[in-house]
Amino acid sequence: MPRRAKEKKGKDEPIDETDKKILNILQDDATKSLEELGKVLGMSKTAIHYRINKMRDKGIIRKVMALVDPHKIGYDIFAVSLIKAKFGPNYQNIVGEKLSKIKGVWAVYFLLGDIDFVVLLRAKNRNDLMRIIDQFINIPEIERSSTHLILTTIKEDPKVDI
Repeated sequence: MPRRAKEKKGKDEPIDETDKKILNILQDDATKSLEELGKVLGMSKTAIHYRINKMRDKGIIRKVMALVDPHKIGYDIFAVSLIKAKFGPNYQNIVGEKLSKIKGVWAVYFLLGDIDFVVLLRAKNRNDLMRIIDQFINIPEIERSSTHLILTTIKEDPKVDI
């Protein structure tokens, strides 16, 4: 009986300081090998591997991927669209799903207040931007949208402060 109680407690505990250190290192450079992580943290590769897998299983680490610079591959237009949708049953999921499927849309957020959605998008040029905006306009559940071009990025950091 005590073992089960311990297992259950461990399952619900937040991450510890060692997990935080691992996450901070991986957020800076996810290509670090288990051996490199082990040297920095003074732990075995096996222990690091176990902790990383545990955090994946819990959904703390969702994905490991390359962080691409959009400007360097031709996406020179960044914009924010504020969208007002027609209220109805499950409209946030219906409209959110439609918006998320548009090529060039890289984030969709449902809000409380006068605006229903904030959509972040990337476009290669003005014609590509117009293609995206036209798709917004053609969604019957959208009342109006207001798109704002981002001229300068002051800060954009996908890392989570841990």
